[in-house]
Amino acid sequence: MSGIQGSVTTTIDQGVARICFHHPQSNSLPGSLLRQLGDAIKEAGAHQDVRVIVLMSTGDKAFCAGASFDELASIVTHEEGLLFFNGFAYVINAMRTSEKLILGRVHARAVGGGVGLACAVDYCFATRNAQMKLSELAVGIGPFVVGPAVQRKAGLAAMSQMAIDASSWHSAEWALQHGIYQQLHEDVHTMDSALDELARKLSASSPDAMKELKRIFWEGTEHWDALLPLRAEVSGRLILSDYSKSAIAAFKAKP
Repeated sequence: MSGIQGSVTTTIDQGVARICFHHPQSNSLPGSLLRQLGDAIKEAGAHQDVRVIVLMSTGDKAFCAGASFDELASIVTHEEGLLFFNGFAYVINAMRTSEKLILGRVHARAVGGGVGLACAVDYCFATRNAQMKLSELAVGIGPFVVGPAVQRKAGLAAMSQMAIDASSWHSAEWALQHGIYQQLHEDVHTMDSALDELARKLSASSPDAMKELKRIFWEGTEHWDALLPLRAEVSGRLILSDYSKSAIAAFKAKP
């Protein structure tokens, strides 16, 4: 699955499934890529040879720039908006309902939906370059779909801080302090060494025990199957506003 809309690849080795997404525009996420990513997470979770999943992206720049601005700019109906934002709901719910523990590898900056991905994994590795921000309010919407995942990890105060101050970057150290990242490393090499070590340990651990841990970690989120699509409806409606259209055009016009 590749091309201008990006790609999602899965490799499985010794019980570890590595799901890697790529998009030429700073690993942004158009609707087609969101569907591929959600499918890949579900497939890896159901694979009998997989014990643990690693979620990662390509390159040495952004981990994930969030929603594709090209696709946001192309939305002209409420149905199109709902379909697009439901893509984020699909990915987060796939991560939530997977019976396998998911490790995150955040090698660089995360924006918007990328922050949601980092918060929806069960254990997240990052480098000191992995700043983050929830930029949605700056384009006339809000982190409605990813908000529950961010709030679950960092708490309401931290989520609201990021959502309100939508133009400010938060450091990787801040994300570590607020429970979004669990390990912080100076560079990609040391991060990958630590991630590989934990993945190997988990691949040799009891699948049943890890399944039960995962269920406990996500207790109280069973209503997200209904909640996240409702949040997607809000974003799908707001993205049609004149404010959003002007703000997205201004962002796209920046050099």
